[in-house]
Parts: sequence; C-alpha cells; structure tokens
Amino acid sequence: MKKILITGASGFIGSFLVEKALDEGMEVWAGIRSTSSREYLSDARIRFIDLNYSDKEKLTAQLKSHKQENGKWDYVIHNLGVTKCLDYADFEKINFGYTKCLIEALAEAAMIPEKFLLMSSLSVYPVPETIYAKSKLKAEIFLKAQSGFPYVILRPTGVYGPRDMDYLLMMKSIKAGIDVAAGLETQRLTFIYVKDLAKAAFLALNSKWTNKTWFVSDGDEYSDKEYSEIVKHAMDKRFVLRVRIPLPVLKAISAGAELVSKITKKPSTLNNDKYLIMKRRNWTCDVLPLWNDLGFTPDYDLKRGVEEALQWYRGKGLL
Repeated sequence: MKKILITGASGFIGSFLVEKALDEGMEVWAGIRSTSSREYLSDARIRFIDLNYSDKEKLTAQLKSHKQENGKWDYVIHNLGVTKCLDYADFEKINFGYTKCLIEALAEAAMIPEKFLLMSSLSVYPVPETIYAKSKLKAEIFLKAQSGFPYVILRPTGVYGPRDMDYLLMMKSIKAGIDVAAGLETQRLTFIYVKDLAKAAFLALNSKWTNKTWFVSDGDEYSDKEYSEIVKHAMDKRFVLRVRIPLPVLKAISAGAELVSKITKKPSTLNNDKYLIMKRRNWTCDVLPLWNDLGFTPDYDLKRGVEEALQWYRGKGLL
C-alpha cells in the first residue's frame, strides 16, 4: 500500500485530494493544523499529522520521528497555501517559505518521496502580476533547483465545485438578479472542476514523469458572459441585470474592501491583489501536454460541474 502525505488537507481542494487518495487505496496522512476543521475529513481511514512548517529543525525532527514509527511517504502532495490574507507578507511566508521548509526537512530527514507534487497556479504564467502569484512562482523555482528531488508541478486554472466559497459569491449575485462583470472588455476564462483536478494529480503521481510542469483545465475556453449564462441557466434565472464595472471603479472598490478587512481583521475576497486577477483579460492555457503525457480527459464540462456545485450549495442552504 502506497503512503501519501497531503498538506492543506482540510481545505477545498485538499479535502478532495484526500478522498481521491483513499479511492486509490493509499494510506493517507492529512497534514492539517490541530485547530483546523475536519468537516470533510471524517473517513476513519484518514491519519492526521500537524507539521511545523515555520521551523525547519523542529519539522525535520518530526519527520524523523514519523519515519521511525510509520515509515516514509511514497508521495507528497503539497497543497498547503493561502489565496487571501490580511498581511501580504504571509503569501511569501506560507506559499514560498513553508514549501521551502518542507522540501529541505524532507531531504534532511532522508524522507524524499518517490514524487513530490506541488500545487501551483495558472496565475504564475506568463508573468506573475499578483503578490500571490509571485510567491507561488518562487516556490516553483526553488523546487526545480533541488538536486535528486523528483517533483511534478500542476498549474490549475480557476478551480470550482462543492465546498468552494469564492465562486459562490458570484452565484449569489446572479440569484439576486445581478450579474457583475469586471471591466468593459471581455475576459477569456478557463476552469477545472475540483474532482477533475484531483484526478489529474493522481495521474501525475502514478505516471512515469518527473520534473515536469503541466497546466490544468477542462480544455474549453469561455467568455465571462458565456460563464454567466451557464450559471444563470443552471439556476433557472431568466431575468438578470448584467453590469460591467469599469476597472478604475473596481480598483477603488477593491481598495475600499481591503481597508475594511484591515479594520475588521478579516481577510476579504476582494482586495488590491485580487483586483489584479480580475483586471487580467486572458486566463487561457495550453493543456495538450497534460492530455498527451498523462492521458487526462475531464469528467466534467463547465455545465455539468456548475450544476453539481449548485446542488451541493443548495443542500447546505448556501443558495
């Protein structure tokens, strides 16, 4: 039985990675904080570990102890990261610093896995514009510079599905009868359903490939309006007012939202860094290498994925 560590396991993507690993028949170790919710990690087969990513010496000691008691992991999926935070320095600290600490500790503890998968982001390409994207690219560069450390990197586009709270905001707006679009020019968008992302991750782990990087999407491209129409159809909303907010106005709103978040000390989905994401017009990527190398084909197109996500939101009373 293969053993796997999945970091950031309590989150949206992480919890689906854990479920997929269990389906693959692996011994699954979920890396989560002791204070993290286990709402989506209720399977009795899951083993838990709270790793100290901020102190390499302590983390190395933890890993050595784990190896002695449980053996080494065959695979590691490093999914831990933040997409929003009050202090932008936390992007560097967590997305890069914690990654660096884990990689170095694995090496020092003689715990280098058969394959280390880093969950990165499409936003690093072609040029990282956000602080978030810069921190993710820095982690990629560090990983690629390691000698004798087999890795693969996934750069998913917009990930959606059950348990996600970011796309839920847009769906709530449409339910209320308002479709808000960022900017006056059309955005070109791509998506990947969370279960398909998990599928791609395990195809990468089980493949012959190492030291490779792939973009991940369902292979289709949409305009922002086409995406909205799919959501509206799935929600059976016939009359929705579409409002395009000019980027300068959106920039001011984002700055205001960030100021409020600092006062309330609660991270906001809308902030100055997120504005740069909304400002970008082209979110397309080339997934042919993923399809050719791994034989990946998505099980979900956007229509099916949105419908399943909506069903989950409704079941939870969120819509």
